[in-house]
Amino acid sequence: MADGRGRGAVPRRGRVGRTAKVAGLGARSGGRWATAKARQVFADAQRTEALDAERELRTAADVVEVLGNMKGALMKIGQMASYLDVGLPETTRTSLAQLQANAPPMSPALAESVVAAELGAPPGELFEQWDPVPIAAASIGQVHRAITADGRACAVKIQYPGVAEAIAADLGSARMIFRALSVLFPGLDPAPIVEELRQRLTEELDYEHEASNQRLFADHYNGHPYISVPEVFDDLSSARVLTAELAVGATFEEVLGWPQDQRNRVAETIYRFSFGSIYRLWAFNGDPHPGNYLFGPDGSVVFLDFGLVKRFTPEETAQFERMLTAMVIDRDIPRFRSEQVAAGLLPADAPFSDDEVEAFFTHFYEFVLTDETRTFTPEYAAAGVRAIFDATGEHAELKKVLNVPPSLVVLQRINLGLISLFAQLGATANWRRIAEELWPFTDRAPSTPMGLEAQPWRQSLQQ
Repeated sequence: MADGRGRGAVPRRGRVGRTAKVAGLGARSGGRWATAKARQVFADAQRTEALDAERELRTAADVVEVLGNMKGALMKIGQMASYLDVGLPETTRTSLAQLQANAPPMSPALAESVVAAELGAPPGELFEQWDPVPIAAASIGQVHRAITADGRACAVKIQYPGVAEAIAADLGSARMIFRALSVLFPGLDPAPIVEELRQRLTEELDYEHEASNQRLFADHYNGHPYISVPEVFDDLSSARVLTAELAVGATFEEVLGWPQDQRNRVAETIYRFSFGSIYRLWAFNGDPHPGNYLFGPDGSVVFLDFGLVKRFTPEETAQFERMLTAMVIDRDIPRFRSEQVAAGLLPADAPFSDDEVEAFFTHFYEFVLTDETRTFTPEYAAAGVRAIFDATGEHAELKKVLNVPPSLVVLQRINLGLISLFAQLGATANWRRIAEELWPFTDRAPSTPMGLEAQPWRQSLQQ
C-alpha cells in the first residue's frame, strides 16, 4: 500500500503510530499556515474610509432618528438608482449623490450589543480577534473585520438596530417616490414597481435571506477560475448579523488605473457572472455597485453583497430567451413585438410601426446584435439613460405607452448599471460571442481564453 507519495508499501508494525504523528505534524503545520494566512488577509483588509466618531449612532433611538422618516429607504433607493449618474444634469447627480450617502457608523458599544443580542455573546467572546472600528458604514449596516475562534479571517456585517422597522414603515408610503415616473411615462403603472422594490428592499433587511442568496451563488460558482463568492459562516450569522469569509482585492477605483487588457478581463468576468447567473442559475444579483466587487489583476473578481437578488421563475427566464431569440438571433421584429406585448411592456394596440419599435428597443440589445468586437463608452451609457428617462427626446410618444412588468424592474439594472461600469472601464470584447456561451439556447463553445479556462467548471455543471 502506498503512503500517498509514491514511496511503496509501509510496514504494518507501528504504521498507525507513525501515521498519527505525521498527521499531527501536518495539522500543526497546516494550522500555523492557515492562521498566518488569515492574519495576513485581516491585515490586508484595511479600513477604506475615515469614520467620524462624533457622528456615531450610540443607541437604537439614534438609528431611527437618522434613518427613519423615509431617509433610510431613500438611501437604499438612491443606491439602487446609482446607474443614473451617467448622462444626467449636474443638479440631478448632486441630488442622487445625497441619496447615496452612507449613514453614520454605530459606536463600538452599540455594534457589540447587536452582536451579543443576535449571537448570544459579545464579539470579544465569539472571535479570537475583533476590530471595533468598521471597515465601512453602509446604508443599513456596517462591516467589521475579525478572526474566528478557529482562525478564519471574516467580515461581520451588523445591521443598525431599529433600521429594519423604520424602513419597513417608510416603505408603506413609498408610492410617493415614484410619482415622478408617471410624468415621464404616462402609461406606466407604478404599483407593480413599488411592490417589486418593496419586496426586494424588505428581503435586503433580512440577513438570513441574504445568506441564503450568497450560498446559492457560492455553491453555483464553486470551482470557477475567475468568479468567487465568500463562504457564509452560518454559526456566526443571524437575521441582523452576517459573517462571511473576508475577501481582499483591488477596488474599482484602483482598477480604473490598470492597463486596458486587465480592465477588459475584469469586465468579462462581471459580464459572465451577471448573464450566466440569469440564464444558468435563474437569479440576478441586482446591485452592480462598484463597491460590491474586489478585483485581481488576472481578471478574477470577488462578488460581495447578495441582499438585493432577484430569483426568476422558469416562465420569466423563458420569456427573456424568446425576446432575445427574436431580436438578436432571428432578427424577427414582428415576433419580438409580440413577445413585448406578452411580457406586458407594450400595449397590443400601441399605434407604432414595427420599425419604430425596433428603433427604440435596439439600443438595449446593441452590444450583442453583431458578431464583432465592441467597446462600451460613456456616450453609449448616457444614451441608455436618455432612452429611458428623457421624456422629450426621440421616441417620446412611444415611451408614453411603455410599462415595466415586475420581472424586469431589477433586471433593468443590467442595461443601466453594468453598462455604466463597463463604460468607465472602456471594456472591449466580442460580447455577442461571450453571450452565446452563456445563453442555454445557443451554448456556444468557449470564445476567449477565460472561457477556455472556465470550460472544466462549465462541464461539471452539465454533469
